[in-house]
Amino acid sequence: MEEAYAEYLRNRPAGQEPEKPVMTASSDADGGGDRSGLKKKKKKRRKKHYFLRLLVFIAVVVGIICLMTSSLFDVQKIEVEGNSYFTAEQVIARSGITQGVNIFFSIDKRGAKKGLMEDPYIKNVTVERKLPSTVVILVEERQETAAVPFTDKYIIVDGEGLILRTSEVEPKIPILMGLTIKEMEPGKPLEVEENSVLNDTLGMVSIMQQSEVYFKKIDISKVMVRAYVYDTLICQGMPEDITKALSDGTLETMLYRLYTDNIQHGTITITSDTTNMAFSPIYE
Repeated sequence: MEEAYAEYLRNRPAGQEPEKPVMTASSDADGGGDRSGLKKKKKKRRKKHYFLRLLVFIAVVVGIICLMTSSLFDVQKIEVEGNSYFTAEQVIARSGITQGVNIFFSIDKRGAKKGLMEDPYIKNVTVERKLPSTVVILVEERQETAAVPFTDKYIIVDGEGLILRTSEVEPKIPILMGLTIKEMEPGKPLEVEENSVLNDTLGMVSIMQQSEVYFKKIDISKVMVRAYVYDTLICQGMPEDITKALSDGTLETMLYRLYTDNIQHGTITITSDTTNMAFSPIYE
C-alpha cells in the first residue's frame, strides 16, 4: 500500500492536493497479527529456556545429594583434642558420635555438645567436620583447683568455685580449710558464708599454679588466709596481697632465701607492700 501511494504522488496532476491513504481494517489486522505471533513465539522460547534451566538445576542438586550421601562421606575416624581428665574413648562415647554414619546427615553436633556438657568437667565443646570422613571433637575441660573438706569427703572445685565432684580420698591439690558450707551440688558453684574470701583465694591459687610456689593447705577466715608451704612454714595475709606477692615474685624470693638458710618453720606476714614482708620464726 505504501508503494502505491508513492506512485500516486509521482503521477498526480500539478496543483492537485494529494489524497491521504486510507488504512483498511485488513491491513491493521495483518500488522497486529504479525506482532501477536512474534510475542507468542518469544513467550514459548522463554518458557523453553526456563524449563531447561530448571532441569539443569534439579540435575545439579540431585547430583550433589547423591555425592553427599555416598560412602565417600561415611565417618571413618573420630579425633578428640583438648582432653586430659577424660580419655578420648570416654569423650567419644559421651558425644554419641559413631563411625560408619554419614558425616553430613547423621552427625548431631548440638546433641553431642549437650551430652558432653552435662558433665561438670566439660566447660565447652566444639564438633567439627574434617572432610571427607573425619569428625573432630574439641573439648575444654575445667581444671581441679582446690578441695574443701566436707564431713568424710572432699569437694573438688575449679578456679571459679564450680563443684566438679566429691572424693573420699584426699586429692593432691590445695586443701581449703575453715569454710562454712551452705550448699553443695555437683555442677553448681559451691555456696559458703565466706564467698568473697573464697573467690579471692581461688584466684590466688590459680596464680600459685603458674609459679614455683605451692601451698598444700590454706586456712580461710572471714578476713585473711593462712597458706601453708610446709606444716610449719606459713604465709599469712589478705588473699589479694598474697596474690600480688606471687605475681611479682617477691614471695618466691623470700621462700628461696629461707630454703638456702635451711629454715622450714616460721610465719611470713604479707601486706600490700610486698617488698617489705615480715618473717617470724614463730608459727601456730
